[in-house]
Amino acid sequence: MQLSGPVRGGVVALCVVLLAVCGCSSHRAKALAKQTPEQLFKTAKKDLANNDFNGAIKAYESLTARFPFTDEARQARIDLIYAYYRAGEKESATDAADAFIRENPTHPRVDYAYYMKGLVDFERTPNAIERIFHADLTQRPPTDARKAFASFKIVVEQYPKSEYAHDALLRMVYLRDRLASYEVHVARYYLKRGAYVAAAQRAKGAVDQYDGAPAVKEALAIMIECYDKLGLEPLAAQSREVYAANFSAEVREYAAVAKRSWWKFW
Repeated sequence: MQLSGPVRGGVVALCVVLLAVCGCSSHRAKALAKQTPEQLFKTAKKDLANNDFNGAIKAYESLTARFPFTDEARQARIDLIYAYYRAGEKESATDAADAFIRENPTHPRVDYAYYMKGLVDFERTPNAIERIFHADLTQRPPTDARKAFASFKIVVEQYPKSEYAHDALLRMVYLRDRLASYEVHVARYYLKRGAYVAAAQRAKGAVDQYDGAPAVKEALAIMIECYDKLGLEPLAAQSREVYAANFSAEVREYAAVAKRSWWKFW
């Protein structure tokens, strides 16, 4: 089959570009292979500063592979976490963070590895269809949110003086609210189907694990209703006491409205 002139010219141009790219990649690989640990580290740092994250990754990987026991390689392993993260290689960033934590549990910057693990899971976005239709994320199993919450919690509790602790805490508050909302969503599902034990357990989990979240109010209400349905009066009374202690203003407002509107029932 013969190609027309313009098509043939386009194919030739594409081949030239591909050859040039391959040539540049090969030249860089050869250049990296000749560099010392100090030179590789400087090259990677320069690429990182210029937002050439793929270039930085190649330099850091070459450094850690060829000179694994040098000081530069130890620093490179934590810098690689950030380089992978910025390059969009989220799984590689998580793997690098896990490896760093496992191999350097007492390192002064291990808090950073935990923080980056949390950040990767925190920033996992909904897929395109969910974004288009504005899906309610509180109704989606929050696997990544739980993992992010756990990583941030380690930073906040074990490294309270870390420079990342404040940001980790703010993200934990957001995740707490979302996780509590999901637990209440599941509890509501069980309640509608008459599965009162399952609903009460799920609602109680939201109260116990995510104290302070807005959804806790509904979780307590679900617990009260379920315990009433099950005839568990002591648990129902205890839940009412907790509800009244935390939401006394709402209870008083409800009582006042009910008192004014008594005639509507007749």
